[in-house]
Amino acid sequence: MKFLLMVYTDPVLLDALPEGEFDRLMKGCLHKADELRAAGVLLDSQQLELPSSARSVRTRNGNTHIVDGPFAEAKEVFAGFNLIEAPDIEEAVRIANSFPWTRTGSIEVRPVRDMDTVRVRVGA
Repeated sequence: MKFLLMVYTDPVLLDALPEGEFDRLMKGCLHKADELRAAGVLLDSQQLELPSSARSVRTRNGNTHIVDGPFAEAKEVFAGFNLIEAPDIEEAVRIANSFPWTRTGSIEVRPVRDMDTVRVRVGA
């Protein structure tokens, strides 16, 4: 079963890390990702640029609005993701907890819906 580990970080907590600590944590995170990828657990992993570089698109009543930055203000920002394969959500949570970013934010673990099943159901 696939799970998306959505990494959220609090920029205030990241900025409060001692000099060099972010790089140390990131290096450990990348090593962990390499191990998980080699084991066939990690399917994809990406970091996102800062929310200020984003654009939000919303269409209502036929009118499309595009605004700079994230649509919603939040203390923690969506910083990246890991797409993993795990037998159940308990194992996915264990894997999420092995990354350091739970110290500076949170990692939401969410099952990924099987789109092939959806295609069959809707006849697409």
